[in-house]
Amino acid sequence: MLKNFNIWVISSLFVSIGVLIPIITVFFSFFEETSNYYQILKDTFLFEYIFNSFTLLICVLILTFLIGTACAYLVSFYKFPCSDFFKWALILSFAVPPYIYAYSLTAFFENYGTAFTILTNLFGEGEYNKHIPKFDGRLGAVLSLSFSLYAYVYILSRASFLYQSQNLIDLGRSLGFSKFKSLYSLIIPAARPAIIAGLSLVAMETLAEFGAVDFFSINTLTTGIYNSWITFDDLAFSNRLSFFLLIFIFACFIIENFSRKKARYHFNSKGGFKQKEKIILTGKQSFYAFSFCFIIFFLSFLFPLSQMLYWTIKFPENLYDIDIISLTLNTIYLVILSSLVLIFFSLISNYGNRVSKNKILNFLSTISISGYAIPGVILAVAFITFVAWFDNNIVKTLGFLSIKKVFIGSVLGLVLVYFVRFYSLAFNGIKSGYEKINISVDESAYLLGYSKKKTFLNIHLPLLRNSLLFVAILISIEIVRELPITLILRPFNFETFATTAYISASEDLLEAAAVPSLFLILIAAIFIMFTSKYILREK
Repeated sequence: MLKNFNIWVISSLFVSIGVLIPIITVFFSFFEETSNYYQILKDTFLFEYIFNSFTLLICVLILTFLIGTACAYLVSFYKFPCSDFFKWALILSFAVPPYIYAYSLTAFFENYGTAFTILTNLFGEGEYNKHIPKFDGRLGAVLSLSFSLYAYVYILSRASFLYQSQNLIDLGRSLGFSKFKSLYSLIIPAARPAIIAGLSLVAMETLAEFGAVDFFSINTLTTGIYNSWITFDDLAFSNRLSFFLLIFIFACFIIENFSRKKARYHFNSKGGFKQKEKIILTGKQSFYAFSFCFIIFFLSFLFPLSQMLYWTIKFPENLYDIDIISLTLNTIYLVILSSLVLIFFSLISNYGNRVSKNKILNFLSTISISGYAIPGVILAVAFITFVAWFDNNIVKTLGFLSIKKVFIGSVLGLVLVYFVRFYSLAFNGIKSGYEKINISVDESAYLLGYSKKKTFLNIHLPLLRNSLLFVAILISIEIVRELPITLILRPFNFETFATTAYISASEDLLEAAAVPSLFLILIAAIFIMFTSKYILREK
């Protein structure tokens, strides 16, 4: 039994415990005594938190399903002007976090905002404000989340559509189905597992969102967790609210995993797989397909980018009010440090799974990738709760100095929580690379006298080079965009583009939020374009 516990098992055990700590902390904190604030909130706003979270979730799921599947269907089955461009351009929405989209939406449609300025320049002075729609509150949050997150559904739906057999399309034709009937009767049902997986990811991100809903003053479970700790200094109640949110999150996580196991990116038929042929659109159909994809691309990426660029040009003094060099260095520092830690442990765990064939190790690895399903605000609060408990009950009991300052309000604490949050991205990214390396490669190396260490360093690492680059870029995108973890755990006067934009927007200084938002979008967009060939590969 003991021989099975080697460095690989122990390292995975360490990772799994690290991920489980927030969950365990939230669970036990549910039974702790809270302040009077809990009773007041339970009698007043708790139902509102749950109701708002649920209604926001339903609306975003419907809209992302419609946008994501429609775009994926068009670029997968048809050829029209710029279809190859839209294939990757439609994923650039990932570069715009929901909270930045919210700032753009408000800045454009608010009284005397960008829309008012455009109308005034075109048609002269007038009372345009009363005719300009206001996208705020729940509607603003739904639009911000939907246009930022639909790419999850788009990418997974497109992957499924791409590998659907031509036989499936021919079946629809032989039955006399119209294109629309073939879509909802055959194509979408065949892609249902992939679509559900995409919607589950959207659901988890929606429930975890803090910046956009806070900006629009919508009381959700996420904002309640943050405010109960920041405003009322009640960690116990923060964790109690986290417990309710985790129920929603894990329901989505279970659905996503169940769907992923059932997902097939091909269609089995007696005639075998037949390569799908794209239909060339002409005339009005071509114009409609192009227009739809362009509108989605414009609304999801060009619109917020243009708005932030407009504010930056209009108020150039804001460029001098923030330390761009410091923000860039802070962001790069977090990206590099977190990427190295995540990739290192992910390599160890993946190689351990490869060489040990240990059921315990496989189980632990499965547990360890669940961290991505937990919202950042829960992880941050749970981390603080655990450190405070460990400090008071273990460290001080043993007579050692307090460790709170070491982990809370420090880069070390930030990296540790990033590690839990994004470990699944690193682990799964490297795992997909390992699946392409045949086990016979290892066996041949051992026959040539290579040790496991030498096989790993001299053979595996070179073959995993592209996968490691892909993982590093994915982690970079997430850390650049991440708000609640950084906002809660960052050291004093340690700001990133995300926190700087949030602080300015929370003080109603949208024009000041434009500069850090613009840099954040551009950096994320560059990373996304580097990863597009991996995300959108067709072979």
